Order: sequence, then C-alpha cells, then structure tokens
Amino acid sequence: MASNWFVYMVRTASGALYTGITTDVPRRFGEHQAGAPKGARSLRGKGPLELVFYSPAGDRSRASKLEWHIKQWPRQRKEALVLGTLSLADVF
Repeated sequence: MASNWFVYMVRTASGALYTGITTDVPRRFGEHQAGAPKGARSLRGKGPLELVFYSPAGDRSRASKLEWHIKQWPRQRKEALVLGTLSLADVF
C-alpha cells in the first residue's frame, strides 16, 4: 500500500492549475471541493474545481519529487500533460 501514490492536478474557476499528491484521488478532490478544514488553503474560494489529471506515481518519495518537478514547469507544459500530448513517462 505504501507505493500507491498519485500525482494530480486541479483546475480552478480562473483556470489556474494546482498540483498535489495523494493515495486516494476521489477523496482528496472531495476535500478540496469541500474547502475547510482539509482542502488545500490555496484552493479555498476558487471553485468550481475540476480534476483534470491524475497518474500513479509510485511511493510517497517519488510522488513528492514528481509534484515538485511539475510545479516548476511552465503552464504550457502542464497543459500538455492535462491534454495527454505529454506523458509523465516521457519526462521521468
């Protein structure tokens, strides 16, 4: 179970992309949609939210590294990941 981590991206109403990691994508997205106290502070009040991408990421360490790298990417590269024209396998 320790290796079942996912990296995911959520789009806000304004079009911003939030990247995170979790072991349970539907639960985590629900927490973001519900807001306080468990949703990410940076997403509060920015809905409606849309889950636009998720992918298996291995263990927590690898998921954290993927999350960090994706957060460094320019928006165009993130959008390519969302559209499926770029794959995490192509990059990592």
